[in-house]
Amino acid sequence: MSQVLVLNASYEPLNITTWRRATVLMLKGKAERLEEDSSRMVRPDTMLPTVIRLRHFVRVPFRELPLTRKNILHRDQNSCQYCGYRGEKLSIDHVIPRSRGGGDCWENVTTACFPCNLRKGNQTPLEAKMPLRSPPRRPIGNLSFEANRHINSGKHDDWKKYVIGW
Repeated sequence: MSQVLVLNASYEPLNITTWRRATVLMLKGKAERLEEDSSRMVRPDTMLPTVIRLRHFVRVPFRELPLTRKNILHRDQNSCQYCGYRGEKLSIDHVIPRSRGGGDCWENVTTACFPCNLRKGNQTPLEAKMPLRSPPRRPIGNLSFEANRHINSGKHDDWKKYVIGW
């Protein structure tokens, strides 16, 4: 089922929904179509929406992205942050080892291949002389993180101009 990016009235990414829900919002006059998939039709005269914008601003509370293996791998673009290896054999490494007081938080976990993780062992990257390619950071937002996953997979290139800036 095709997914549709929902923007707030301020053009801020708000949600990802199904094309059916997006069509209902448009028919009720609550949203307007910004982008459409010309290769797919809902009805003979209506094309499938890919991006819609709500007509009225909706205030949304901040939602924190959960710290999961899948989200860490996506944040680090499925590559070892020590050597750059891309492949199936990746693990999660604590920058400051847990035995030295390092916790399970976005700023202390990173993706590492098995050889680098073993070589680093119970040391910090400085002690092991293994600098990180990019420092681990908390992702900016839940929705933009998810939308970037769709953009990177090549499914929704038309979402780029609405998501990348956020």
